[in-house]
Amino acid sequence: MTGNGNKRTPLVADKRYPAKKTPKKKPAPKKKPTAKPAARRKSAPKPRKPRGLLGWILLPFRWALRIIWAVSWRLGLVVGLIIAGFSFYFAAQMPPVEELIDGRTRGSVTMTDFRGEVFAWRGDQFGGMVTVNTVSDHLTNAVIATEDKRFYRHFGISPRGIASAVRINLREGRGPLSGHGGSTITQQTAKLLCLGVPYDPTKWESETDYERDCRQGSLWRKAREAVYSVGMEIAYTKDEILSIYLNRAYLGAGARGFEAASQRYFGIPARALDPAQSAMLAGLLTAPSTLAPTANLQRSQNRAAVVVGLMEAQGHLTTAEADEARTNPATLSETARANAATFFADWIMRSGPESFTRNTTEDVHIRTTLDPAIQAAAEEAMISVFEERVSADSTAQAAIVVMSADGAVRAMVGGRNIGETGAFNRATQANRQTGSSFKPFIFAAALDLGVSPYTMIDDARTCWSRRGAGDWCPENYDREFKGPITLIQSLAESRNIPAIVLSEDVGRELVRNVANGFGLNGDLAAGPALALGVSESTLLDMTGAYAGILNGGSQVTPYGLVDLRIRGDSDSLMDSQGSGIGERIISQNAARQLTWMMTKVVEEGTGGRAQIDGWEIAGKTGTTQGARDAWFIGFTGDYVTGVWMGNDDNRPLTGVTGGGLPATIWRETMTRVLADKTPTPLPLTVPERPVDSGLLHSEGGEVLDQDILNLLDSIIGD
Repeated sequence: MTGNGNKRTPLVADKRYPAKKTPKKKPAPKKKPTAKPAARRKSAPKPRKPRGLLGWILLPFRWALRIIWAVSWRLGLVVGLIIAGFSFYFAAQMPPVEELIDGRTRGSVTMTDFRGEVFAWRGDQFGGMVTVNTVSDHLTNAVIATEDKRFYRHFGISPRGIASAVRINLREGRGPLSGHGGSTITQQTAKLLCLGVPYDPTKWESETDYERDCRQGSLWRKAREAVYSVGMEIAYTKDEILSIYLNRAYLGAGARGFEAASQRYFGIPARALDPAQSAMLAGLLTAPSTLAPTANLQRSQNRAAVVVGLMEAQGHLTTAEADEARTNPATLSETARANAATFFADWIMRSGPESFTRNTTEDVHIRTTLDPAIQAAAEEAMISVFEERVSADSTAQAAIVVMSADGAVRAMVGGRNIGETGAFNRATQANRQTGSSFKPFIFAAALDLGVSPYTMIDDARTCWSRRGAGDWCPENYDREFKGPITLIQSLAESRNIPAIVLSEDVGRELVRNVANGFGLNGDLAAGPALALGVSESTLLDMTGAYAGILNGGSQVTPYGLVDLRIRGDSDSLMDSQGSGIGERIISQNAARQLTWMMTKVVEEGTGGRAQIDGWEIAGKTGTTQGARDAWFIGFTGDYVTGVWMGNDDNRPLTGVTGGGLPATIWRETMTRVLADKTPTPLPLTVPERPVDSGLLHSEGGEVLDQDILNLLDSIIGD
């Protein structure tokens, strides 16, 4: 029964009747399982989808893409390894940064005026080494914004920039590598370094050919440039690469590097550049010669405004700073704006020692005799007369030289193209017939022999015979003959017959010797026409010859170079030239009497237009056959000034004589030069009138000289 409270497990069948005991078997020892390959379970093949027509069409392209990918990544790996190898090779060859700063093969010439102020530069001007840390931050920002805004983020080359440049070139109808290059600053620096190839004068005919080779744009050249650029990135820091670029970039007007350009255009160091000035310099990088502010300031300012916009867009300038730079664009310094004395500077370069001027490999400083105020006066006079008194379509040219009595050239204008560097200089390079401006040397020879200025001479028709031709019978400019007149009147009125008679009387050989002594060393005519100025000379030599009269009869050599030094060297390379006065040619008394006679040319004769109130002026006019050349050369107590007018092709001038426009240009020049100065008396002697002045007269005679055909073209001067 249940319910007795005992918790006994209830009996079940297998418990009530005990089971038969069977002997327990010992478990068999477990065998180590032998390793069997795991049976792969074969997945059921997926049923292929039918390709369809499109699939069959695309199948060859899929195969091609797989082949291209397989080849390209392998080829890319090989090319990458090759580029890396060459890049590391170039990197190992890179010299120290300091050796790459100044790579010029030519030096520079800096010229200063008589006060020591710089007025001109020639050659490749280098202002000294600068670094990223020593120039204005505005400058580095402007360069980066203009040339390579990702400069600090790429590794020498910019695929994005190259792709953009190719796209622009193709869109503009050019070849992919023509025009925009997409070059980084590193690549541009590599090109400036000519990929490490130095200039070899035995390989290239000139530095120009070398630089042209460096600027090649072929595909092979671009590839080498890219590899070299990566090598630079390995060898140098970004700031070092940018520093090389800042020092070697050409920026127009002979300026190599931003320090030289800053000094050249603004007269300040690169560390002091403001945003507007920095933008202007950075803007020159695309076309230095065309955009140079000395060539076209407005064009340079327009380009600078674009650069300012880039600096603003890239966050280098605030809106206020950008607006300020656009409102007040950079302007040239006074020296750069003047582009002063280009003809004078070119003359110095041609006449100075070749190894220190035209072919210098050093940086040379030359002190000259130039007076900027006098130079400006001569240029203003030239411009004023041609604007007011010469027709706009006239091709006539003019030249002016102003010098001191000792030959120191104070100003030089070689033509109407003022400011043009390397232009033909009519003051020093044009040999022209001198006309009646030669006559003072005839009178100098006579006075030196003791002939009195009051000596009478017969102004009458006179003929000279020639072998094999008719007689030569010259005339005066006015076609009149005045009979017996004094030497004073004959010079003042520039009478031709008396000049010839006097020359023949004192002897042509003596006249030639006196002219040669005063510096007229050309091929002087052999016949009587010598007296009429058929021989040729330059304006510079003629002005120097008149300076010899002013200084008392001694030879004068015109000069402009006073001192020459290598930059940084205190020792002069030449003896300081303080005077161009040489040996005496005529007596001082003869020179002073001649000076007095030449004052009559201005006071009473053909040079009346050269008069300046309050000043004693001596001078002489000259006009050649057909008015092909017109001269006026005159002097005060301090300065000798020569003026020439004519056409380069030797065509006659219209209505011009030496006493006309040349004398007017002379007066306009000297009025400006002498303004606010106290009149200086001329060193002259008024001769005593002799009791019997005598009469010089020629009956003519046979011309014995062989070279007389020039007489047919003899000059009927003023």
